[in-house]
Amino acid sequence: MCGLAVMLGLGRRQPDAAVLARMAQSIAHRGPNDSGLYLDAQVGFAFRRLSILDLSPAGHQPMASEDGQLVIVFNGEIYNYIELRDELRSAGYRFHSNSDTEVLLAAYRHWGPACLARLNGMWAFVIHDRRRGVLFGARDRFGIKPLFAHRAKDCWLLASEIKAILASGLYRRATNW
Repeated sequence: MCGLAVMLGLGRRQPDAAVLARMAQSIAHRGPNDSGLYLDAQVGFAFRRLSILDLSPAGHQPMASEDGQLVIVFNGEIYNYIELRDELRSAGYRFHSNSDTEVLLAAYRHWGPACLARLNGMWAFVIHDRRRGVLFGARDRFGIKPLFAHRAKDCWLLASEIKAILASGLYRRATNW
């Protein structure tokens, strides 16, 4: 199932590790196998992992690209990830895990936001594109994997469940995109 939490600081607000930890702890039931934290200047990710496709540590999230310029948190399953991985390998990409997460990260690098049209599955993910200074996120077409959003006073919060946003201590109201 997995669970993600994201904090995007506005203005001079930096992501708060304690806020992200509270958010992740509130959804610990979604991912008992692993957890992770990523902090950058204005972006923070927390993740709870339920290992399904790649049981090894290579599937740990937040996951970064080889050059560290892209970082992802991903909840879901890309059903056609093997076909996408083969296509991306033909384009010169190398993979170090058997996870659909790594394939999704490479797909974004290769096709940008147009990668969404190539995905078959259920997903909610957020990518921090450090090269471009962009936060890119999406959920599947039917909303099977939700991605809730909340605009607080000086940040945006995103999470797999509303209870994570409530646990942040910064809640006013949430919207399911």
